[in-house]
Amino acid sequence: MSAPSQAPESADQPTEADAAKESGAGHGGADNRSLRQIAWQRLRRDKVAMVSGAIVVLLILAAILAPLLTKWFGYPPTEYHQDLIDPSTRLPYKDPENPYDSGGFAVTDPWGGISADHWLGVEPTTGRDMLSRLLYGAQISLLVAFLSTLVCVAIGTVLGIIAGYKGGWIDTVISRAMDIFLAFPLMLFAIALVGVIPDGFLGLTGNGLSIGVIVFIIGFFNWPYIARIVRGQTLSLREREFVEAARSLGAGNRHILVKEILPNLVTPILVYSTLLIPTNILFEAALSFLGVGINPPTPSWGKMLSEAIPFYQSGPYFIVFPGLAIFITVLAFNLFGDGLRDAFDPKTSD
Repeated sequence: MSAPSQAPESADQPTEADAAKESGAGHGGADNRSLRQIAWQRLRRDKVAMVSGAIVVLLILAAILAPLLTKWFGYPPTEYHQDLIDPSTRLPYKDPENPYDSGGFAVTDPWGGISADHWLGVEPTTGRDMLSRLLYGAQISLLVAFLSTLVCVAIGTVLGIIAGYKGGWIDTVISRAMDIFLAFPLMLFAIALVGVIPDGFLGLTGNGLSIGVIVFIIGFFNWPYIARIVRGQTLSLREREFVEAARSLGAGNRHILVKEILPNLVTPILVYSTLLIPTNILFEAALSFLGVGINPPTPSWGKMLSEAIPFYQSGPYFIVFPGLAIFITVLAFNLFGDGLRDAFDPKTSD
């Protein structure tokens, strides 16, 4: 799995003091806006980023409220409705109450069984409600993406800041470890590992085990991407005046790392995380599509795509909704991440 193609600048990221100084100088000394205030005003002017951020919020709310939304507008995601499916074609009837024409042939629905009861239609073969499965699939995709990103950021930040601040042989060892992990065939390893870990490992079973393994694989093997960003930032920050001032006042390494350098790394870490989340969503979808991700019948966008493949000629409609869900989610996170990067970029005109 490759890293996001665009990452925040590592050498030119300003500190809060720099932002206040520059904003004051550019407005006759009357503007004392902080870096976050400047970035927020830039972000508000970026309509694409704001719309993408709103979509991201709606997706998260939809995933959290999936049980409630399903109760209001759909059916349980694992509930079968075989009475809606023609057993010969395995496609939904156009009219379940009158499924056959005058010649005794079944009339299937080219629109996938969309009705007042099933707003997005039903799955072929099973008749399960598409809307509820998409909502519960969002839970899996976002949960895996956020947890794996959290693991990745935690490991990458700690090792990156240590490598950048300490330098010397410590930096060399960590940097070589980054190279090794970056060369690792992650997808092949994930397929192999998910398939061989026994059920009940570390007390986890079923989908809990699958989610744990996927989160571990993505987070543990993808930390070098963010570690490189953090290392580059730390190399620049450790020579800044405020770090030298803290050191001259007798501050220890822990205080300098936690109180002086780490707060100035929040912005690039946040921006890079928003670009890493959609990559992790695609990775989880790919594993589920290949049959080594989330176990059925639990909904997953990748698994829904996989199950729709046999019907792409007779019912291409069933590929549309899970494909759109993945496309819109990944695009929204990427565009929002791009907007954050531009908002915090010191080279962007205010």
